[in-house]
Amino acid sequence: MQVLKFGGTSVGSVESIKLVLQIIDNHRQNGDQIAVVFSAMGGVTNQLIEIGRMATTGETDYMELVRRIEDRHFNVVKALIPIKEQSKVFAHIRGIINELEDLLRGVSLIRELSARTHDLITSFGERLSTTVITECVKSSGIAAQYCDARKLIKTDAQFGHAEVNYTLTNQLIQEYFAKTTDLQLITGFIGSTEKNETTTLGRGGSDYTASIIGAALNAEVIDIWTDVDGMMTADPRKVPNAFNIPTITYAEAMELSHFGAKVIYPPSLQPAFARNIPIRVLNTFNATHNGTIVSRTAERRQYTITGISSIDDIALVNVQGSGMIGVAGVSAKLFGVLAAHRISVILISQASSEHSICFAIDPRGADNVKAILEAEFATEIEHGHIDSIAIERDLSVIATVGEGMKKSSGIAGKLFSVLGKNGVNIVAVAQGSSEINISVVINKNNLSKALNSLHNIFFQSEARVLNLYLVGTGLIGKTLLKQIHDQSEFLRTEKLLKVCVVGMSNSRKMLLDPKGISLEDWHARLLTEGVTTSLPAFVDRIKDYNLPNSVFIDCTSDKDIVQFYESLLDSNISVVTPNKVANSGPYSEYRRLQRTALNRGVKFLYETNVGAGLPIINTVQGLMTAGDRFLKIEAILSGTLSFIFNTFRPGTSFADVVREAKEKGYTEPDPRDDLSGLDVARKILILAREAGFPLEPEDITITPLLPEACQLAPTVPAFFNELERNNAYFENLLSEAEANGEKLRFVASFENNKASISLRPVGQEHPFYQLTGADNIVSFTTERYKDRPLVVKGPGAGAEVTASGVFADVVSIGSYLA
Repeated sequence: MQVLKFGGTSVGSVESIKLVLQIIDNHRQNGDQIAVVFSAMGGVTNQLIEIGRMATTGETDYMELVRRIEDRHFNVVKALIPIKEQSKVFAHIRGIINELEDLLRGVSLIRELSARTHDLITSFGERLSTTVITECVKSSGIAAQYCDARKLIKTDAQFGHAEVNYTLTNQLIQEYFAKTTDLQLITGFIGSTEKNETTTLGRGGSDYTASIIGAALNAEVIDIWTDVDGMMTADPRKVPNAFNIPTITYAEAMELSHFGAKVIYPPSLQPAFARNIPIRVLNTFNATHNGTIVSRTAERRQYTITGISSIDDIALVNVQGSGMIGVAGVSAKLFGVLAAHRISVILISQASSEHSICFAIDPRGADNVKAILEAEFATEIEHGHIDSIAIERDLSVIATVGEGMKKSSGIAGKLFSVLGKNGVNIVAVAQGSSEINISVVINKNNLSKALNSLHNIFFQSEARVLNLYLVGTGLIGKTLLKQIHDQSEFLRTEKLLKVCVVGMSNSRKMLLDPKGISLEDWHARLLTEGVTTSLPAFVDRIKDYNLPNSVFIDCTSDKDIVQFYESLLDSNISVVTPNKVANSGPYSEYRRLQRTALNRGVKFLYETNVGAGLPIINTVQGLMTAGDRFLKIEAILSGTLSFIFNTFRPGTSFADVVREAKEKGYTEPDPRDDLSGLDVARKILILAREAGFPLEPEDITITPLLPEACQLAPTVPAFFNELERNNAYFENLLSEAEANGEKLRFVASFENNKASISLRPVGQEHPFYQLTGADNIVSFTTERYKDRPLVVKGPGAGAEVTASGVFADVVSIGSYLA
């Protein structure tokens, strides 16, 4: 014997019922002995509840909802039953609807809806769907019989969530099936008292019906047909990377179901568990898929965690007070009164000091629970032994479940770490002694981010995702996007890292898409779908999306964008930027960004602030972390000035060299922006700060490179004219250096807490003497590198190397989050 159960989505439409009929026929063709349980058509139970409410308040519009329910069932009859057989089926359905209408009229007259009447009203969903499907099966020539489960499943009178009398129920089921050979099509969800009063088994009770019948008949298997491919590692509506779990134990399924996995209903497992009957969870709409088998044991799997589930909306009740410490019976009294009022507790957590107990409940009953506990503990509250009962709302609970967690170290650490790095605060924690479940209570608005973060970290066959927001699609930004696109496959396969650009903005347009922006056609999408840029709106959207592993990339030199860094970091969004403005302003602002990133567990990375892609800042930070101390820093930090003084030779005009640098794109449109040394000043300031010295911008001394007349020229052409007139000044500097066997270098230095920038000659013994082209070079003299300085040298400017440095910072965040 096999018991099949079809849920509301499986019987929700003509097309889905055709699939159900095909599945039933396949079993019959295979010679399987089956019994089939049906839920109400999708949405009908909710409509019946609403109809009952409307009738109670005297709203006459409920009849329109009744008509809609009737029409849905009539439409199935019209589509699936031959015309000559339809009239008797219509009459049968009309008779059931008439019974419902008579009941509703009574409710409307007395303006009262008891739990008993409520159960009777909601029973009509299963009675109607099973009636219609029975007639469809019979019309295909199969000997089938409608079975009203109220005749078989006997319960107590706890209307709404009745307890089954298994002794009597098992006897009735066994006797009934012993007398018939017809295919039994059974109403799910409902039972009756010994007085034949209709009861319901709780929401999801059709699963329970199937399990009760399967256990009573000692079925070979119970198939739960739904609209997903079995049980998943997480809810695929919230976690797109969720995948099927082929096998799962009863204990794991119970835990996942209790904490929100809605594929099966938790009590339905109990009768099957007692008889060791496997349950298969299958997809009506993909019947060839193997689904999930729930049994006493499961296959070994590569993951420690089996699945992650959640309850979206809970309230946390906290009972605390100094009078609870060491006092026996407080917990018994607390949970005794909750049990007496039939209040279900989802999760319990108690401090080891016994100072507080908190527990999670359905938020709809929170006010009632608060009143009950205040009444029960009135004396203790009055004497100050217990503080007032506190209710915290807008919370969710996440459960990580798996038999593999038993005696496995590091699971809790990994869970807390990944939530912390994504800014998800844990309000309460509970872990059972069975070690197969760790549950955490978090703020509701962080649920999606938390689920995706945990799924990425525990199921790493799927690449963990970095969600990027890019501001600035100019030369560096565009190059970065190309590098990400070209390297994406390598990162996904070799590093298990998926880099997903979900937002981009330039000075004109901005585009955000939490599902990701393809880097094949990003420019076209930005132009056609992008809206007018507003940086405050862009940042607000980033925060509203609240995606896990988010990184904000600023590829601009805009002074206004840096004002958003702190709020982004404070929202647990990492920041990567080549923009030097934030780190070269007041020291207090520099430190505030550092502290915010540290406190929030995210990253603020800016390797490209100094030397583009050269590992300069990482080198400083590594030395500092290892306990080294800086004695002197010398650096050539401008590719433009490096090119100019490497090209300036005897017989050449200094003005011509500057003009060549401008033509090659090495300088800003006004070369004085480079020749002023201000950019170099920002870089040496950042290096000094990274080395642990709290310098301010005004602490940098710049010896002007240009004569005053050049600096004050009103236009760029006038500047070049003045440069020509002052050519002898530069030729004299060069001649003096050449005479001494030296070369001119524009050097930034930091020593004895003083930073300066000047043009100076260096001899052959100096590491800067051999510098060529537009390279940068930095020399670090430290306590550990005192005799021979540590030198970093290479290209310090250009879109490719700068974008590469930004990309490296992004990838390092991916490694940190792993």
